Amino acid sequence: MADTSYDLIVVGGGPGGYVAAIRAAQLGMKTAVIEREHLGGICLNWGCIPTKALLRTSEIRHILNELDAFGLSAKDISFDIAKVVKRSRNVAKQLSAGVEHLLRKNKVTVHKGHGRLGGKGKVTVEDKSGKSEELSAGHIILATGARARTLPGIEPDGKLVWTYREAMVPESMPASLLVIGSGAIGMEFASFYRDMGAEVTVAEVVDRILPAEDEEISAFARKAFEKQGIQIRTGAEVRKVKANGDSVSAEIVTGDKAEQITVDRVILAVGITANVEDIGIENTKIKLDRGHIEVDEWLRTGEDGIYAIGDVVGPPWLAHKASHEGVLCVERIAGIKGVHPLDVTRIPGCTYCRPQIASVGLTEAAAKEAGHEVKVGRFPYIGNGKAIALGEPEGMVKTVFDAETGEFLGAHMVGAEVTELIQGYVIARNLETTEAELMHTVFPHPTLSEMMHESVLDAYGRAIHF
Repeated sequence: MADTSYDLIVVGGGPGGYVAAIRAAQLGMKTAVIEREHLGGICLNWGCIPTKALLRTSEIRHILNELDAFGLSAKDISFDIAKVVKRSRNVAKQLSAGVEHLLRKNKVTVHKGHGRLGGKGKVTVEDKSGKSEELSAGHIILATGARARTLPGIEPDGKLVWTYREAMVPESMPASLLVIGSGAIGMEFASFYRDMGAEVTVAEVVDRILPAEDEEISAFARKAFEKQGIQIRTGAEVRKVKANGDSVSAEIVTGDKAEQITVDRVILAVGITANVEDIGIENTKIKLDRGHIEVDEWLRTGEDGIYAIGDVVGPPWLAHKASHEGVLCVERIAGIKGVHPLDVTRIPGCTYCRPQIASVGLTEAAAKEAGHEVKVGRFPYIGNGKAIALGEPEGMVKTVFDAETGEFLGAHMVGAEVTELIQGYVIARNLETTEAELMHTVFPHPTLSEMMHESVLDAYGRAIHF
């Protein structure tokens, strides 16, 4: 008979679960992962990775349409949406196979099926045929992730009203779309479809797009999107959606104004719902907070020996946050010294639309609300030689400091490649850097990163190129 006893069982093989399992194996724990669908989870298979493959295609198409500015020309530029989708799916498939290899390399046992808590230290696994197996472990980590949230009366049907899954694999290119929600997912899809030639309208219920971002960055991004032709409605509620053959009619209410639009497809991008159903938490001491599992600073639930990480717990709902939680949780279980609780203000957020958006730490408003007197620096892309040479003069870098202590509180960026640049500020936050260290750092020339330096200098009245 197969050995079913482990030191640690992880329920869910996404970016939190598989990373936790690998780290546990590295620390000498006998470890198992239970995954009912695809190793790598939503992020790798239906989120972060395949959407970046799609956005790379739309970025290239945008560049091809701007060839004349670079002294180049091409004729009959077109695309095959089936090939675009196929490339995206192949990228996801390749990386999922890579995760499977890493687990095997680290001697982590993978059980394919649906995992449920089955009593003290027990987890049952049910495969697709309905066959069940009981596993046991001293420690169990729930990493079951989340799924797209829906709105009453606007439930996705997979044909006319899409979630992110259908939006990633269109059989044909819609001529027009309504995107409901303007967070990272909504704006990435809006950007992709607009750059691929579709007419796009975005409806956001609050008063600005990208509401998690600094207000100044949000306003800058809105102008950029509207310049591209994206129609944006803020303070807007989509109240009615009606199918009309192969199109959809929607009523968008903004204040006391009601607007009727007809589009080929609707994309729902209104947040997530944690996967807490049918995982056996009903007869435990595990508590939920607004539909997500409550955990303490060490990712422990209310039930002894059971932990939870990633999207099934609190915000921010990001793959890299889930992975870090997985490592933190396992190292705490193993008794590793020097493990620190997660500080969410040191977690970067990235949105891969065009222009890109990235941030870490406190916004200017949040810093003031927290009682800080602030110094704020800004530097525009138009003042950077590399940005102009690249043909990417649209963007801004913003930094926030405590006026009294010089503590680096946050950075907020919009423009080309900011999702790559942000890591410099993330390291600075993690090292508890002040303005002094950042101002004395030598940044290479010519690079986009020089703007990061100039923004810091600007906060203290010392910017050179602006």
